[in-house]
Amino acid sequence: MGRDARRQAASPGHLRPVRGRPRPRRQPDSAERSQGRHDRRPLYRPRAAPPQRSCRRPLHGRRRDSGVSLHVAARPAARRRAREAAAASRADASRHLPPRRRRARTRRECGRQGAAEVIGLAEIAGPIACLGLAVLLVARTRRNRIAGLAYAGVGTVLLVASFSPASAWELAAAVCGALLLGPLLAWLFRREPWLVAFATLAFIPFRVHFLHHQLLVPLYAVALGAAGLLLWQLVEGDGRTRELGIASWPLALYLGWIGISLEWSVDIHMAAIDLLAFYIPLTILAVSIARLPWQPSRVRILYCELVAMALVFVVVGFYQYETRNIFQNSKLQISNTYSALFRVNSVFWDPSIYGRFLVIALIATVVLIVRGRLGRLGIAALVFAAVAWLGLLVSFSQSSFAALLVAVFGVAAVVWRWRSLLALAAALVVLGGLAAAQPTLMHALRHHTTGGLNSATHGRASLIANGIRIAKAHPAIGVGLGGFEHAYSKRTHRTPRKSASHNTPVTVAAEQGGIGLVLYFWLVGALLLAAYRRIEHPVFGRLALAAGLGLVAIFVHSLAYNDFFEDPTTWGLIGLVALAAPRRVRARPPRPVEETADEPVPEMIAQ
Repeated sequence: MGRDARRQAASPGHLRPVRGRPRPRRQPDSAERSQGRHDRRPLYRPRAAPPQRSCRRPLHGRRRDSGVSLHVAARPAARRRAREAAAASRADASRHLPPRRRRARTRRECGRQGAAEVIGLAEIAGPIACLGLAVLLVARTRRNRIAGLAYAGVGTVLLVASFSPASAWELAAAVCGALLLGPLLAWLFRREPWLVAFATLAFIPFRVHFLHHQLLVPLYAVALGAAGLLLWQLVEGDGRTRELGIASWPLALYLGWIGISLEWSVDIHMAAIDLLAFYIPLTILAVSIARLPWQPSRVRILYCELVAMALVFVVVGFYQYETRNIFQNSKLQISNTYSALFRVNSVFWDPSIYGRFLVIALIATVVLIVRGRLGRLGIAALVFAAVAWLGLLVSFSQSSFAALLVAVFGVAAVVWRWRSLLALAAALVVLGGLAAAQPTLMHALRHHTTGGLNSATHGRASLIANGIRIAKAHPAIGVGLGGFEHAYSKRTHRTPRKSASHNTPVTVAAEQGGIGLVLYFWLVGALLLAAYRRIEHPVFGRLALAAGLGLVAIFVHSLAYNDFFEDPTTWGLIGLVALAAPRRVRARPPRPVEETADEPVPEMIAQ
């Protein structure tokens, strides 16, 4: 397939073009014109030469093809001088280019700059606010409680100041709004104290996207008015203290610990947001609800509001399921596109939070059916329970189903005692059936595949496993409040889809260490014990049972969806549990001033 003879290299010489091929495009051949080919008819009629203008000049010399002289537009002198004066691109000639205000920065650079601005002031403001709340919860004298509330207010203001606003006008508008809205709401709450509970329940689902988070902005206004009312009552001489009962000390110690953890937190920015958005305002709301005067009619109105809101949310959920249209959460819309199940979120951000709200409404209704004397209203309660169950079904929240089953078993244990074991067996059968209906989960459990288990739990298994590793690496004090995402990214070299481990105990262990985990379980146990002590009371029994089972459901739900302290429903139930135990510790009376007897004055001094 080859030749033996090799091609010999041609001797160098002048190469003549064959016909007109090597010529550039549109270059006429002068040889053709010399050979008398002018008689050929052109394809297109040539255009006349444009008239000469002042900004154009002909090229020097005549064209070889004896054509018309070309005219070229001269480059502006300023542009030519700028190009000639431009320096060559070199690394040693590089310099920092300042951005044009904030528009030229990337989002990551803006976040880093904001985080750097927060670090200095938040490390001081966070402990001040949390220690002030701790003093407010456990102090026995009115003067100390006023001081604790003042410290909490100062720390909150410093935390707000640590986040640099976009403009001074926005900061001035926020300050003026707080100064005007706070006293007005405090006056309204003084006229009708139960407006605090009604407004808290009404604004639970509404969150506003701010600082890259879904924050409870309407509830912050309610907390501001509640804080103003609390200060008003303390100044007037209200002697009630430790409204949360046996839960006062564990909650105070936990708040103090998370405030101190800002000193070693690996993400001060996130820690400051958690304190400012959840812990400080929701603690004030819990204390304010616990201080409400006992009025059975107001409790019934609160339950009716809960049922009405649940019905509205269920209708919205049915509309979403029918139209395949999701509000607010675009990620959920995309997830439903590639999933066999269509999950709805109603007016909430996440279907799991929507399911949790319906579970709380169902628990209150079940307690009312079992322990109350409803008569004809019992039929309406059963109808509502059926409708709410259908609304919960289209959310496809497995954690909500598990929380409801545990709460129903709790009701059965209170009402039927040992016969509730049958309900427990039925619940286990249902859970076993749900597990068997998940082929991926059964395969992962049978073959011990981590990837299959993680896929079956929608990424929760990996988050929880890495959270446990972070807790083992920092067993005593953790990585600090809000530091889970940063620690997770540092360990796995990738950012988690969620900033928490989808499990509240694991998140607390990773961020607060073993000390914070002990305080967390102490708080949950104290709240459940306070509710259990009052379930047989003829007046407060139903409220204590419903609030206690609601906390149990939220605790179980938080094992698969981390949102225990960030959910205002939790803090509202804490306040209701304390309200069902109306014993309030009175403030200590001031110590009497010891009257000293008149001592004789020495004669020398008298003179």
